[in-house]
Order: sequence, then structure tokens, then C-alpha cells
Amino acid sequence: MSIFTHVTVGTNDLNKARTFYDTVLGTLGLKRIADLGENGSIWGEDAPSFFVLNPANGQPASVGNGVTVSFEAPSRTAIDAFHAAALLAGANDEGAPGTRDWAPNAYAAYARDLDGNKLAVYCFQAA
Repeated sequence: MSIFTHVTVGTNDLNKARTFYDTVLGTLGLKRIADLGENGSIWGEDAPSFFVLNPANGQPASVGNGVTVSFEAPSRTAIDAFHAAALLAGANDEGAPGTRDWAPNAYAAYARDLDGNKLAVYCFQAA
């Protein structure tokens, strides 16, 4: 059973966010499955799992200090591809691909998207 139905982040430039996430999430096998006009877009596999929206209150999008959205990757190679694609698409590096000592076989990478949202990608498969 999954804990969440979906996660949402805000954006200040929907067109740039769409291009960024089409590229970066594509490395994990996720695709854009719906557009909500000029309000946002939704990515997932077969069901919606990640939303990028313009804030409903009309105020600029801002990031939460300490908030991280983490995606599951099918392999360490996918994590490497995600991180490289994110940096090429203009993200800031927040942690290069590599092992993490807090869990057995943890392998991860971190980046901040074009709006400053902190993203992580993890897998727990042995090397």
C-alpha cells in the first residue's frame, strides 16, 4: 500500500517546469499524463503521482525549507541519468549520485528544480 496519492510542487514558470520534468522524470519511466490548462501538469506511470501547479492563491510559488520530494528509481543507472538530466536542464546539484550510509544498498542523488524545489531519487538495489 502506498502512503500518498500524489505529491505537488509549485512553479513560477509552467512551460519551463513542463520541459524540465518531461526530461528529468522520463529518466525514471514517468511521463506527463495530463495537463490542467495553464494551472499545471501531472506526471506518473498509469496513475497521477506528481503534480506541478501554479499556486491556487495567485501568489508566487516558494519552496519549503527542509522539504524534499523523493522518487523511486528502477536502478542505479536511472539515478545517474536523472541527476545528469536534471543538471543539463538547469537544476542545481544538491548531492551527486552515490551510496548513502543510512540504509543498506541505498543509492541516491539530489537536485533542485528550476523553482528551487529539492528533489531526490533513490534505489535500494545492491550494486
